[in-house]
Amino acid sequence: MTIAAERIERLHDLAQAAAADGDHDRARYYVRLARRVAERNRLTLPKQFRRFTCDECDAYLRPGENARVRLRDGHVVITCDCGAQARYPYED
Repeated sequence: MTIAAERIERLHDLAQAAAADGDHDRARYYVRLARRVAERNRLTLPKQFRRFTCDECDAYLRPGENARVRLRDGHVVITCDCGAQARYPYED
């Protein structure tokens, strides 16, 4: 694992902890920083990180707190408080 990948993983943990404590601005800062590190090093963000961050406002999503999760026919719809939606497929 490269240094950049380790840093992205650490920033994900920090964003998750900050969102759990209710410090959403700090969580948003960590998400933006992780995206910037990934861009500069030409890395893809881990799936767990992509699924729990909003592409529009960079918020760390916590279902029931700042994100709504709904199951539709064959996909999951996650709606952020900013109104952005993300859809991910799933199989039964």
